[in-house]
Amino acid sequence: MLKKKSILLVLLCAVLFTSCFKDNDDELTSGLSAEVSSEIKDFIYRGLNFFYLYKADTPELANDFFANDAEKNTFLESFDSPEALFDFLESPVDRFSFVTDDYVELINALNGVTENNGMEYGLILYPDGSGNVFGYVRYILPNTDAEAKGLERGIIFNRVDGQQITEDNFRELLEPTTYTIGLAEFEGENIVEINETVTLTKAPYTENPVFIANTLTVENQPIGYLMYNAFTRDFDPELNAAFAQFQADGITELIIDLRYNGGGSVSTATDLAGMITGQFQGQVFYNEQWNEDRQEEYAEPGLFDGVLTTGEALNSLNLTRVYVITTGRTASASELVINGLSPYIDVIQVGATTTGKFQASFLLFDAPAPAFSFNEANPNHTYAMLPLVFKTVNVNGVTDYTEGLDPDVLIPEDYSNLGVLGDEREPLLEACLAEIFPGRSSSKQPVDALEEVGESKQNSPLHQLMLAENQ
Repeated sequence: MLKKKSILLVLLCAVLFTSCFKDNDDELTSGLSAEVSSEIKDFIYRGLNFFYLYKADTPELANDFFANDAEKNTFLESFDSPEALFDFLESPVDRFSFVTDDYVELINALNGVTENNGMEYGLILYPDGSGNVFGYVRYILPNTDAEAKGLERGIIFNRVDGQQITEDNFRELLEPTTYTIGLAEFEGENIVEINETVTLTKAPYTENPVFIANTLTVENQPIGYLMYNAFTRDFDPELNAAFAQFQADGITELIIDLRYNGGGSVSTATDLAGMITGQFQGQVFYNEQWNEDRQEEYAEPGLFDGVLTTGEALNSLNLTRVYVITTGRTASASELVINGLSPYIDVIQVGATTTGKFQASFLLFDAPAPAFSFNEANPNHTYAMLPLVFKTVNVNGVTDYTEGLDPDVLIPEDYSNLGVLGDEREPLLEACLAEIFPGRSSSKQPVDALEEVGESKQNSPLHQLMLAENQ
């Protein structure tokens, strides 16, 4: 079963085989030949016909839609490109499936390796309706150019290489390896430019998603605070080590900060849920809903267990309550943790409504079904797909939260007062502490929720995806 196919094995194979694909890439620099284009289109159709969660939404994907192979091939060749075919076959309700022409970049992203200058940012529409955009620095990655240049959380910028950022140009402006940002200040509804610029350069970088793991002493009680920014499988031991420290510190409450966590590994999400709890081993964390053709053979429950995939025992806290900080950029595996834990313990969500991503994906290469595996991939190209293949459903049957998961305590981030992450006075953390200690004052003030149109991780091929892996 493909469900048991490990992404780690894919990555190992990639190390062994990438060189031969690079040679074929060189031969294709002038564009795809008609023959190779046909092979890719056939792969896209086969993969979606076999595994696509929303197969029933596209009549052409039905097993009996075409009378014969010739009719199907005529249909496939009516599209100008593989991407055009993929777009046609994709369901209108699907916001997340995609096809890539460069799975080498995708494999690097799976390992947590990106081109990064260290400035993690969000992009916000001006509140005046002009279509202009300003950026705010969320956090700075250690040992990067942004750290060396002295940038820090809360800095505002509205220009790149001297050009005003807009909702139409932000992707293009922020894509180059090197660019210069123009700083500004956000004063209520006004963005005021200041005469200061910073030039930043990207370099290969591997991000540890365990960004902050501290025990706070609040009103003489040890409170665990974890800021966790991606469900990256390679850093599961670091995540487990953070919980070992929480155990040693004897924390009485835990705050998990997922405000910028767009998701990642289903397996890691299951492990995090087990670290938070521990008392539910063997019980169902989530169930799966596949397309009608695959449900009986492939669907299996995701269970709470007590070990990492490395065999290392989970450091579990056996909590009956957890506080989770969320924003509109909290997605997929982050939402799975919230939804999967909710039937078992009290999950108090603080911040803003999440993205609304409850579907998981597999990485498919142009290879025979059902494995679609890397080691059998067509050597003539580097196309791959990450289609949605199953829904996650909690033990109470909750799924399809397309509008996101709503917070218990609504408090949007205030871009004029972001605060210091991990500090008790940071507004969202402060709001959590006010829930833990009802008599504790909170300085939170009502702020208008502004529209966020982009972020630094938007160009990652894994942006807001939930990856199913070998459990």
